[in-house]
Amino acid sequence: MSLARRTLLAAALMLGLSGTAWAADTPAPILFAHVNVVPMDRERVLRDQSVLVRDGAIAAIGPDLAAPAGARIVDGHGTQYLSPGLADMHIHSTTRRDMAVFLAHGVTTVLNMGGARAGFMDQVVPGLNRGEIPGPHFYAGFIVDGTPEYGQFVIASPAQARAIVDIARTNGYDFIKVYNNIAPDTFQALVEAGKEKGLPVIGHGVTRVGLERQVAAGQMMIAHTEEYLYTVFFPPGSDLATAPAPSAAQIPAAVAFTKASGAYVTADLNTFATIAAQWGKPGAAQAYLRDPEARYLDPDDALRWLGDDYAGRKGSIARHAEFLKVFTKAMSDAGVPLITGTDTPTIAGLPIGASLHADLAALEGAGLSRFQVLSAATRTPGEFIARAKPSERPFGTISVGARADLILTAGNPLDDLATLGKPLGVAANGRWYDAAALRGLLDGVLKQYQAVAEPR
Repeated sequence: MSLARRTLLAAALMLGLSGTAWAADTPAPILFAHVNVVPMDRERVLRDQSVLVRDGAIAAIGPDLAAPAGARIVDGHGTQYLSPGLADMHIHSTTRRDMAVFLAHGVTTVLNMGGARAGFMDQVVPGLNRGEIPGPHFYAGFIVDGTPEYGQFVIASPAQARAIVDIARTNGYDFIKVYNNIAPDTFQALVEAGKEKGLPVIGHGVTRVGLERQVAAGQMMIAHTEEYLYTVFFPPGSDLATAPAPSAAQIPAAVAFTKASGAYVTADLNTFATIAAQWGKPGAAQAYLRDPEARYLDPDDALRWLGDDYAGRKGSIARHAEFLKVFTKAMSDAGVPLITGTDTPTIAGLPIGASLHADLAALEGAGLSRFQVLSAATRTPGEFIARAKPSERPFGTISVGARADLILTAGNPLDDLATLGKPLGVAANGRWYDAAALRGLLDGVLKQYQAVAEPR
């Protein structure tokens, strides 16, 4: 075994993952037999099917497929359901441990929206995306702003915008994420250079441009539903804590310009609701850290939660959280493409993996159908990446040729989305992790954090 493979195997063992569920070599074929397939190409279930996975992709779907020599057989007994893996399209995690936690929660695709270090991009992402390191397929945005106010990488001219797109592309990033304070001519240069170099612009509402002009110019994705509060529904700089909720009469125009642009919107209802719930409430972060899911939080992130300043703010933004439910439902009903994202783990109360399941529940609570919700976590992120990176292997549906990112559950997620939070197993890039292996991933992460916490 080569030094590289020994190193990868050691990393997997550190995470508590057994060799039967992970290997650096090309994985053996997998035959899912007698499973009820939720393909997510449209709202339907294919009963008692077989799904053959080979070389990281779905090779065949049909009744009673024959297992090739050496294949691993996963029997669904005619009662279990196979659906696409989930996507969290707004994260800020860059550790192998976090990637393992995502995978254990059924998250097989992530988009890092800022802060992915060069070392992680160079040394970890290739292994994740080949399936050699346990975790989701990883995409990354390079984040830029026009001032140092928020601590981002600053660009101050169109020439610098064009240069940064080149630098980001050379270093393996997939998108350019814009923050709040970019000048209009610099923003336009980013969009143009991004189109030329294959790094679409995504991100926030830019105060001096505004979302309507941004998406008309070609910004491909809006990073938070609440960005509409900052540059569409209220004048820039408005104090949301004292402002009344936007009028429902403002919704149709915002939906119309978004749909006309073709831009995707990250429907992060749980994120904004979590901020609203702790706004002006001292001690909220401590309560969130008592959540069992917070055990899998990197210690630096736990300290960051304790330092969140939302609890010390005045007023309330709860009415805006309620408004965003109505707005998100209106966008979904109009056919605006929504994708799920959480902002984990930067905000207190948003643990890795588990916060995505909370977002699914929040979207259903806002009135979206379970198929609409599951589409936002599977099929639509796949369409988003296919449009941004046409050479990538497709994902997000169970279809021949798609990346083999799959979740096996006891129940039908179209009947109860909560079943996705209790996976019987997950396939990521064609590698199968049964429930014991997923538990091993979480236990391995916990053991590492406990080891650091023990007195020396």
